[in-house]
Amino acid sequence: MKGFAMKKIGEVGWVEKEAPKCGPLDVICRPLALAPCTSDVHTVYEGAVGERTDMILGHEGVGQIVEVGELVKDFKVGDKVLVPAITPDWGSLEAQRGFAQHSGGTLGGWKFSNFKDGVFAELFHVNEADANLALLPEGMDLANATMISDMIPTGFHGVELAEVTYGEDVLVVGIGPVGLMSVAGAALRGAGRILAVGTRPNCIALAKEYGATDIISYKDGPISEQVMELTNNKGVDKIIIAGGTVDTIAEVIDCIIPGGIISNVNYLGSGEYVKVPREGWGVGMGHVTITGGLMPAGRMRTERLANLIMSGRLDVSGMITHRFEGLEGVEESLQLMVDKPKDLVKPLITITYED
Repeated sequence: MKGFAMKKIGEVGWVEKEAPKCGPLDVICRPLALAPCTSDVHTVYEGAVGERTDMILGHEGVGQIVEVGELVKDFKVGDKVLVPAITPDWGSLEAQRGFAQHSGGTLGGWKFSNFKDGVFAELFHVNEADANLALLPEGMDLANATMISDMIPTGFHGVELAEVTYGEDVLVVGIGPVGLMSVAGAALRGAGRILAVGTRPNCIALAKEYGATDIISYKDGPISEQVMELTNNKGVDKIIIAGGTVDTIAEVIDCIIPGGIISNVNYLGSGEYVKVPREGWGVGMGHVTITGGLMPAGRMRTERLANLIMSGRLDVSGMITHRFEGLEGVEESLQLMVDKPKDLVKPLITITYED
């Protein structure tokens, strides 16, 4: 089969590989819709998880099952399925502790395009299908469906980690696709004021649509100073970091209240250390929690996210700014994520079949 791969750090291209084998609990899918992610860029061009050789990229997609393992109970050949970016081993000790996304070790549930071939191929493998997949709801738009793989659950997880609740002031740093979903998730959770940091006009428009009340540009001065001015020197209850660098916590910690939470769902692709200013952290005693996490997944969560869309509470189709047809479109769409043109939010590749 053909797939678009990381050949080595800094190099991508098409490769030919043997088709994946289907285990008794697993399925093999062909892609119906795909989307590249900034994570792919970090992995390839920053070497964020180390060297990989001819590893097929991609972890966001919708698939159609072409082969089913003999022990799979709830799916059959021909089913169209939502495919989460994270596909844990649900019998692991980590899963039993409540951290399935780290099954087998830190980030172990992130298999696609980390240590296993991803979805940018003619065929891809999904482990433990009954626990990891969800049926594509009848009538669901493929753009919405593809965002359920990673963008929605990652953005929402930032909100969950920050424990956002009614009436709180929330700062969201970065309003790319994940940050936009953090804005949407904070609004759904009942946040009062939502301050969003970003500069691209189309992302700003979407952030306001999803519930942002204030927009902050990092080009206009230190973020913390702008937040304190907007909040009459009170600061914010919660901060969600969905973009930036290893220095971002240091840039915003001065505007979090005592007892607040800073949550990070940004993939830190480079840098050696995350810096936490001593005074900003209350010399270590400010009761400010700093946390971060990989999105949880699984069938139940995926079905619930789909329910949000089907009930009309969330529409993410507006995040798709560039569309391609056919598997070959993966190459150009990934390059868009590298170049980051001003009109980009998220590309989508759809694939149709004659049969």
